[in-house]
Amino acid sequence: MLSVQGLNQYYGGSHILRDVSITAETGQCTVILGRNGVGKTTLLKCLMGQLPIKSGAISLNGREMQSFNPERRVREGLAYVPQGREIFSTLTVEDNILIGMARFGGRKASRVPEHLYELFPVLKEMKHRRGGDLSGGQQQQLAIARALAAEPRVLILDEPTEGIQPSIIKDIGRVIRKLTDRGDMAIVLVEQFYDFAEELADRYVVMARGEVVDQGLGSEMQSKRVREMVAI
Repeated sequence: MLSVQGLNQYYGGSHILRDVSITAETGQCTVILGRNGVGKTTLLKCLMGQLPIKSGAISLNGREMQSFNPERRVREGLAYVPQGREIFSTLTVEDNILIGMARFGGRKASRVPEHLYELFPVLKEMKHRRGGDLSGGQQQQLAIARALAAEPRVLILDEPTEGIQPSIIKDIGRVIRKLTDRGDMAIVLVEQFYDFAEELADRYVVMARGEVVDQGLGSEMQSKRVREMVAI
């Protein structure tokens, strides 16, 4: 389980995250929703150690991680798919995925596991092409595969549907549900596309003005009118 307790973060004098507390259970997809600018991406960067926190605790299975650098957090089991994907455009699809396996070293890090290509068949077909030659949707699939190559215990996704064609959104949704049902990792999903989020959410968190204003079971999202809370 990933646990965040009382997290605070500032930009200059602005209080960006205000006593944020959330949990993400193994075998569940926890969806974080909110309008633009409420601190969702900032929260994810704090989880990964890309931004410092002023106070609070971040722990994985009871082990506090807030003092760890990003590389250490990856070794501990966090994997991050950032907004905008950030693949290596001049490297091949295969080499991009292998970078995600760098923490293992040796022979294990020299070959892409077949199960990743089974999740994303198009990547196998294009494994020798440069990442920059892929469509936006294919690059998103590549970014997710690269994160999964590290065998994370927590997969963190920042708006994976942004700028993606509907057919690939469905493919990504199927992969997220399959990973959740597998039961060996927690998934944290920040998402603006409400219908996609509601379909995948085992639990939801709504943020506004840098703080958590509502949370609950995914099955409660309609009855609690979560769509209205996050409507732009």
